[in-house]
Amino acid sequence: MNPSSPAFVLPQPIGSILSRLPVYPGSFLLVTALNQVLAKQLPADVRQYLLGKKLRIHVTDARLTFDFTCTGVRFVASRRQEVTDLTISANAQDFLRLAQRQEDPDTLFFNRRLSMEGDTELGLVVKNAIDALELPVLDLQQWTPDKVLARFLPVKRATPPGQHPVGKM
Repeated sequence: MNPSSPAFVLPQPIGSILSRLPVYPGSFLLVTALNQVLAKQLPADVRQYLLGKKLRIHVTDARLTFDFTCTGVRFVASRRQEVTDLTISANAQDFLRLAQRQEDPDTLFFNRRLSMEGDTELGLVVKNAIDALELPVLDLQQWTPDKVLARFLPVKRATPPGQHPVGKM
């Protein structure tokens, strides 16, 4: 990040609208991504340590909260939990910069842009485990509408000459 450029924060009216969204669908989408990218790579001892822990990601400027737990094999979305073992908070831009590997979690933490509340040891285990993994860098170009649709649409195959595309006639 260019030190002279100001951090982007979602405008308060947008955060107010987003805060009205139901919690569970967002948590489901987050754990789907975590299971695809992270869960399979976590060492067995870390997965065991996370077993049954109540975790929360809080996107401060968007006023979104994602609650989930770990089964020891994968992450599972939860409805809003009254108490969590660990809550990780930052604004949307900082979470995005972390996912894109443009920012270091320690730098954000020491600049008070990333916070962890709850079980300190659990927070360190999570941070160290993620730091040790070879994770893909989030490339937003992969998520343009045309590229997302292309993943779900069947590939059109050329019909051999002299053959009707629907079958034999």
